[in-house]
Amino acid sequence: MSVLKRVRRAVTGVLGRRILWLWFKTSRIEVQGGEEYARLRGEGRPVILIIWHSRIFIAPYFFRKRGIMPLISPSEDGEIVARLVSGWGYKNLRGSSSHSIIGAWRAMKRELGRGGELIIVPDGPRGPAGRLKPGCVKLSQECGAYIVPFSYSASRVKRFRSWDKFLLPYPFSKILVVFGPPILVNPGHHGGAFEEERVRIEQTLTALDEAADGRFRPASGRPETKA
Repeated sequence: MSVLKRVRRAVTGVLGRRILWLWFKTSRIEVQGGEEYARLRGEGRPVILIIWHSRIFIAPYFFRKRGIMPLISPSEDGEIVARLVSGWGYKNLRGSSSHSIIGAWRAMKRELGRGGELIIVPDGPRGPAGRLKPGCVKLSQECGAYIVPFSYSASRVKRFRSWDKFLLPYPFSKILVVFGPPILVNPGHHGGAFEEERVRIEQTLTALDEAADGRFRPASGRPETKA
């Protein structure tokens, strides 16, 4: 890699963190349903946070400086994300369902085995949107880790016409961050029982998005902006 490219990536990370910090400092953030998540972390229990790709914008800022391990795609877009969060105390792990994940899988199991915490985007990096891939379910089974769904919405947002309908909150918005109830997958679930559990978790995460959006829909008085 050239010196110029290394400098550009470093600058992107520093500026990106500053922009995100200022972006969310202008907003009022309310947290809902985080008591059980906080209890699990206080007890040192392993946790897998799951977030749809469309709702990841707030995650780097919100979970900063907690020593969490996010699974980041090895793509060029993933490199930008990795640079962005590298100065906020994350334990970056590169890998995805569309790339070789054997090494990443072992690293995630080690992290959970020591009572750590992961962030997984279960429909990333290329979708289909809202379709929960089974990796987080298998990790919960194998490691005894709790899956915690996470979402957010805001009073003023732009929803892009991308494959995932990416949600971008405007600065100076009211933001609601919501945690779903922790889920511990039965290690004996296989075949049809495993698929039923996967679908249940998928539906839970989707319902969390809808609940967060519903908080602002009646009060907004205007449709979302799309781009």
